Amino acid sequence: MAGSVETLVEDLVNKIIKHTEFELVDVEYKKEGSELYLRVYIDHPNGIGLNDCEQISRSLSDLLDKEDPIPNSYFLEVSSPGIERPLKKEEDFKKYVGYNVVANTYGPIDGKKRFQGKLLGLRNDKQVAISEDDNIMLIPLNKISLIHLSVE
Repeated sequence: MAGSVETLVEDLVNKIIKHTEFELVDVEYKKEGSELYLRVYIDHPNGIGLNDCEQISRSLSDLLDKEDPIPNSYFLEVSSPGIERPLKKEEDFKKYVGYNVVANTYGPIDGKKRFQGKLLGLRNDKQVAISEDDNIMLIPLNKISLIHLSVE
């Protein structure tokens, strides 16, 4: 169910931000303890402030109340992805070429599950290229559990 909720919420957020410079970074719908959380991460070229989060939260809350697609009660949170934002979309891998990243994999690749270095981009839309200690690592995209920007 989480996947369908996330997809539906992505569609709603994209309607809200359609004619703006806001960017939808990610949507999470997950259980923590006994509570359900719907988290929406947004970004903007000028950064995200509290008023931006409040504006998107109110608009999204109104749409969710109107359409009522989630049968359970949940907490809605809208925020910035933060300085160490995750890279999710193909555009992210183009936009952040040259930035420091950390990539964690589901299982070991060459004996490691954590890779850190400069992002070189995507290769053949299937591998993430990272320059790590002057070595170029090619990590299959489907083997990455999380990749995010890293602050030095």
